[in-house]
Amino acid sequence: MPDASATSGTELFGSFVLGEDEFALPASCFREVVNYPAKVTALPLSPRFLEGVFTLRGSVIPVVNLARVFDAGARAAQPTDKIAILDYEGVLVGILFDATGEILRVRPEQRSTLTYTDGEKRGVVAGTIMLDHGARLVQILDPDALVRIENVPQVLALQSAADKATRRHQGERRQCVSFHVGISSFAFEMGAIQEIIRVPELQASVLNSALCLGRINFRGAPVAVVDFATLLNAATGDAPAGERTFGPDQRIIVARIDDATIGFLVDSVDNIVNFYREEIMPIPLLSKARAGMFGGCLSKPDLGDIFFLDHQQIFSSSEIKEMRTGHANLYPKDEAIIASNERRDARRSQRQVYITFALENSYAVEIKQVREIIDLSVGEITRPPGLPAFMRGMMNLRQQMVTVIDLRSLYQMAPLADTSQSKILVVERGEECFGLMVDAVENIMTIEDSRRYGAPKMMRNPNSQGDPRSEMDEVINIDGADGAQKTLSVFQCDRLLERLAREIPALAA
Repeated sequence: MPDASATSGTELFGSFVLGEDEFALPASCFREVVNYPAKVTALPLSPRFLEGVFTLRGSVIPVVNLARVFDAGARAAQPTDKIAILDYEGVLVGILFDATGEILRVRPEQRSTLTYTDGEKRGVVAGTIMLDHGARLVQILDPDALVRIENVPQVLALQSAADKATRRHQGERRQCVSFHVGISSFAFEMGAIQEIIRVPELQASVLNSALCLGRINFRGAPVAVVDFATLLNAATGDAPAGERTFGPDQRIIVARIDDATIGFLVDSVDNIVNFYREEIMPIPLLSKARAGMFGGCLSKPDLGDIFFLDHQQIFSSSEIKEMRTGHANLYPKDEAIIASNERRDARRSQRQVYITFALENSYAVEIKQVREIIDLSVGEITRPPGLPAFMRGMMNLRQQMVTVIDLRSLYQMAPLADTSQSKILVVERGEECFGLMVDAVENIMTIEDSRRYGAPKMMRNPNSQGDPRSEMDEVINIDGADGAQKTLSVFQCDRLLERLAREIPALAA
């Protein structure tokens, strides 16, 4: 039997309170109402009324601050606020308000509808509901006018593809490099990055602007350096580009976009993160500003929300062309360096990507030997009784137990006074997982095999106490920030793990 309310034209609305006003939306729009989450991540380049995004059961939910839709100067969100999750064309959106109301059964005569003339901009209020003989007025919101998501088809397509991949099986494990700019965390896939370097002295460029800080000489060619914070409309201070000072944690990520090489200035390079493609959740976007650069959101319990970037979509083709051709025409390449590189390239068999890290001195390790890099502070390290001194303890990393090795203790070095920069290199061997604690991670760089050599005998002195180089039989030559060459010993994880396998049973006996 059909529902009597339906045949009589009664409609269901859900109401909620914002300040002294009461609003309503059709009940069919609502999925659920949730408390304000503990973590809402600000999304750069978004309109002011977008409070940020949070993840809910595998979906990225943008949070619209309804008060700021009406008044851009309205207050920011508070922990006591509520969020109504709306289904907008199959995409979920959160609407922020003060408190829940009730479910209203509204008869046709209780409703009135606002009309707009042709060409007039539609408001977010679509009409009103008169209750209690006109003593109570509830404003009806128009979901289409309230929320305009620019990439609904892409979000639905990516969600469908991820669902199919998850049901089938997980794909190939991949790696990305995460970095901070302002208060947000971002990531480039490893294949997009040519090198990560400390900030050298930037050379002036006639193309300098708020976006382009200057240029560097990268392997004989001029490379424009883009201020990522300016790209995201984040505050960077009022100092002119030529007078900017750079902190010790800041880095330049050198990436290849089409046929142009671009350097991005970021606040810090944080971690190497393991992920599967289906873990990247699409972000419903409420803005067109550089929307293509946001490839999705990677949410890790220990790392928080990371905005995964599509490096190919950061700039328009015209911007890339201007930076590439402008610098190439104004600042010719150093042909001698280019020729030297080409001769060296002709001799090399292949190139390897290395992570350089500090352990009193600087060392290098092939990136393929490291599963990921995490902060020392990411998880609680539990130390069972009876462990050797060099074993820091055990850490639960996303449902996998990791044995944390303090390399300074293993090599009989004095403890580090300040561990704020310390990192853990996570390596896998079979079913075992180990975390190697180092003082800091410095850079990521690509080095030709022709620059890797056998280590001099004096560096491999087995009687050298507290010197890891005694166990390393290869070195690489890299170019330092001042142009001079540096020689780094190559850390070999397999050799270290063989040593641990010998030492741990003997010490535990």
